[in-house]
Amino acid sequence: NPLILVARSWALALMLGASVSNAASATGDGSVQVGQSLPDATMAGLNSPPRTFASYRGKPLIVNVWASWCTPCRAEAASLERFAWSEAGKPYVVIGISTDDDRAAALKWLRESNATLSHFIDANVVLENMLGASRIPLTVLVDAQGRVVDKVRGAREWDSPESVQLIQRAFRGSGKTPPRQ
Repeated sequence: NPLILVARSWALALMLGASVSNAASATGDGSVQVGQSLPDATMAGLNSPPRTFASYRGKPLIVNVWASWCTPCRAEAASLERFAWSEAGKPYVVIGISTDDDRAAALKWLRESNATLSHFIDANVVLENMLGASRIPLTVLVDAQGRVVDKVRGAREWDSPESVQLIQRAFRGSGKTPPRQ
């Protein structure tokens, strides 16, 4: 039926337009920039209870934005876990935020990966837009006062010496060096 095809075409065009619009707002002025304070928001718990960003104040925070369908995100997950539990990771709190639309898929991936870190799930792309996660993975480094000190786009081996140095430099550059353990 030609009318059904036209309706489907319009629906697809609207969905694509919304996706482009969301991506544009995630990289534009609406997202928190390096040097700005991270706005407070309540994060819906995925494998942990809901929390606010403000509840993490007092300790440097590393926020990794990921999705279960994102191959680079999956590739870096184990190194984030290793970093968080290492001596180098002790001064920091490491959390994850899934951008999955499907909560069950995100939970399945967490179970498969044996995740031990606290993970949250974005609702209605609020956190994705706030953090500027138009591309994932994105890792946002937030100092103990809640100020964004760096944004790292793309996957990394987070427990590698180079990544540990990147993290330490970012927090040292913020003037709020975490204590060495």
